[in-house]
Amino acid sequence: MHLSPHDHQWVVVHTRQSPWFLGMFDGLMVMPLSEYGTSHTALVQWPPTTYFNSHRHDGSEEIFVVEGVFSDEYGRYRQGSWIRSPHLSQHQPFSAEGCLILVKTVHLLI
Repeated sequence: MHLSPHDHQWVVVHTRQSPWFLGMFDGLMVMPLSEYGTSHTALVQWPPTTYFNSHRHDGSEEIFVVEGVFSDEYGRYRQGSWIRSPHLSQHQPFSAEGCLILVKTVHLLI
């Protein structure tokens, strides 16, 4: 489910006006959209030739490709693709062409 049934806060983000922040790697730009409990949703802009470290998910991650091509060792995901990475899955994402993705992560409470 995209939104928790317990999250009753109305949030509106004007993505053409909201600020972008530096991401975890040079060139990555992040626009936070929403946060509830352990769930975080953001837009992430990847410039061409961005390669991310291999990592394991502590919880799940969902990605929707808004523009460009997002890739990992399992495939190339063009605009309109949706990828779901379950808890403890691992991958090494990159974007040769550059892309804009919508990312939702849900971290597990331990």
